[in-house]
Amino acid sequence: MKFLKALGTGLCFTLICLIVAPSAKADEWNRKTIVTFSAPVEVPGVGQHVLPAGTYVFKLMDSNANRHIVQIFNQDETQLLTTVLAMASFRHNVKDDQVITFRERPAGEPQAIKAFYYPGKQYGEFFVYQHARAVQLAATEEEPVLSTPVAMDTAKAEDLSTAPVEGVTPAGETVETATVVVPQPVEPVAAPAPESTPAPVEVASLPKTASNLSLFGLFGFLALGAGLMLTGILKRIA
Repeated sequence: MKFLKALGTGLCFTLICLIVAPSAKADEWNRKTIVTFSAPVEVPGVGQHVLPAGTYVFKLMDSNANRHIVQIFNQDETQLLTTVLAMASFRHNVKDDQVITFRERPAGEPQAIKAFYYPGKQYGEFFVYQHARAVQLAATEEEPVLSTPVAMDTAKAEDLSTAPVEGVTPAGETVETATVVVPQPVEPVAAPAPESTPAPVEVASLPKTASNLSLFGLFGFLALGAGLMLTGILKRIA
């Protein structure tokens, strides 16, 4: 059983290499990326759920409220095919081209997109499926899947920004999303060192090296000079 599961996983990743053909780098703001599939793929979201083989444009919805809503357009961007709720997923190994991972599916069924990573970015978009579908996918993979109780078939794209997201197990039990996606690593922040108060500096008093007698002598010399000058001035006047 484990051998068959491992073989299925290997074939799944082989299929990833075969059906995904990146053809453009992502834009900085909306992460616009052009992707070509050579086989049908399943996507969650509002609207169409299976994309036929072809070329599509992936973009982040222009929203400051939620930067993890992916819009999928046709090749010339004249038609919005589906809007997908996602969560940020961290990856350690950053690649220069986009990477799309898929979920294990029975033979003959379209591969379901698991996550989409933008070229050169450490974060990607981990797709969220509606609860009932998420339970089915979790049962096939035997691992939790991101889900939302919101009916994405009928929800407005704007409503997805406030839709709750949780992990769901094959048994339908809810778990933390951190068990499904890799959250951003939190680096410990060192507490700032307390400011040290400088120690008071003691100023040593200089020792007395002379008496006041020298000052008296100086004053006397100055007085004598002033007297002589005054005497000379009086003689000239007389």
